[in-house]
Amino acid sequence: MITVRRADERGKSDLGWLDSRHTFSFAEYYDPQQLGFSALRVINDDRVAPGRGFGTHPHRDMEIISYVLEGAIEHKDSLGTGSTIVPGDVQRMTAGTGVRHSEFNPSKTEPVHFLQIWILPEKTGLAPSYEQRTFPPDETKGKLRLVASPKGRDGSLILHQDVQLFAGKLATGERASVDLSPGRKAWVQVASGAVSVNDLPLGEGDGAAVEREKRLEIVASGPSEVLVFDLP
Repeated sequence: MITVRRADERGKSDLGWLDSRHTFSFAEYYDPQQLGFSALRVINDDRVAPGRGFGTHPHRDMEIISYVLEGAIEHKDSLGTGSTIVPGDVQRMTAGTGVRHSEFNPSKTEPVHFLQIWILPEKTGLAPSYEQRTFPPDETKGKLRLVASPKGRDGSLILHQDVQLFAGKLATGERASVDLSPGRKAWVQVASGAVSVNDLPLGEGDGAAVEREKRLEIVASGPSEVLVFDLP
């Protein structure tokens, strides 16, 4: 069974400098029917104006993934970590017992477009930590590449939850597949472009909750970037 969450059904925040779309309930947007899916709690599709960003703010007991689609974002946190995240990079921050961080668009002319993803951790009270890796274009072109997993398999980031995250860029007509073990769920998020998932069409910003399916067949209708979450 596949249940589609269309892009235009998402919650919306427009602060002038920030244009954000919320797949699930977040901040002032609340929908009791959209509180997350399995361990997946937040997918925010954020566009931040040049020279603006999120000031220092706290998090705890959450696995936070930043995935940049266009532009760059600077990250600083109370662990003493500072980095710039660009397309091809994936960052994981374990908020655990508590961390404070900021995210800022350093460009004076170009906006940044990125996905902020929250995953519930396997347990509370973890030690805060941070990890960032670059996945070269040849690793995600025409395929779904594992970019985060519980044990950091195949050079992926380490997630403190039984979740595998795959990312890929597909050209028109290219296809990729994911096999799901019995009892597993999945979420497909179309970051850009358009695809079909088991013959169900999805456009940019659309998401799909997957239950009781053995296999996902994803075919690109045009140049597309897709994230797939294999969930408990």
